[in-house]
Amino acid sequence: MDRHERLSALLDMVGQREKIDVEASAEELDVSAATIRRDLDHLAGRRLLTRTRGGAVASNVAYDLPLRHKAARKAPEKQRISAAAARLVERGMVLGLNGGTTSTEVARALVLRPELAQQRDSSPALTVVTNALNIAHELAVRPNIKIVVTGGVARQHSFELTGPLASLFLDQITLDLVFLGVDAFDAERGAFAHHEGEASINRLLASRARQVTVIADGGKLGGHAFARICDTTAVDQLITDAGAAPDQVTAFEAAGVEVLLA
Repeated sequence: MDRHERLSALLDMVGQREKIDVEASAEELDVSAATIRRDLDHLAGRRLLTRTRGGAVASNVAYDLPLRHKAARKAPEKQRISAAAARLVERGMVLGLNGGTTSTEVARALVLRPELAQQRDSSPALTVVTNALNIAHELAVRPNIKIVVTGGVARQHSFELTGPLASLFLDQITLDLVFLGVDAFDAERGAFAHHEGEASINRLLASRARQVTVIADGGKLGGHAFARICDTTAVDQLITDAGAAPDQVTAFEAAGVEVLLA
């Protein structure tokens, strides 16, 4: 295993486990503890994880992790959430999807819906509007799904398009339903993203939709991040996992948000 492979493996490990130990990692990767320490120091210097005494933990700035390293976190919960979200989609809808690992799982769940895969006429079974390049790439090969990409400037870590070009496009359309992936969602303060450019586009996506559904695992509830996407009053529904704290669920329901536990 060369250094590049080793660094990638360490990121995968911390993404899946959220905490790793130097000695255990050295044994698992069959290298010396000193090598692992140097690797962890290198990754910490790039803000891809946080060094601790004897190991490392997932970084507090996890939004800077490349998307594939975030995908492993809470994977079962995200898959259940995405399956529940996909079941709400009806043939002929115009659907909005922003970027993120949960939104990506929703896109994958959509293609498993048999009624969306059947060819009935020349019209698409579903139109998906997205600012996420990876989602557009995955769905573009599906003949029954029409993909519309917002345009804009791509962010390296999230694959999301942001900026005035995306805003100009979104001002001209309407959506039946938007699934909004968020970095945090609080019943009083609203939905948040770590990056202000992503928050701006996500806010506009939500404003163009007849129904706004936030998709977020229970760990994202009750917190906040740097940039607010929208108020809680702008959200119609929340799909989260069954492990979400009951007091959080109650707070969202009291705020008028329908909560679906997956």
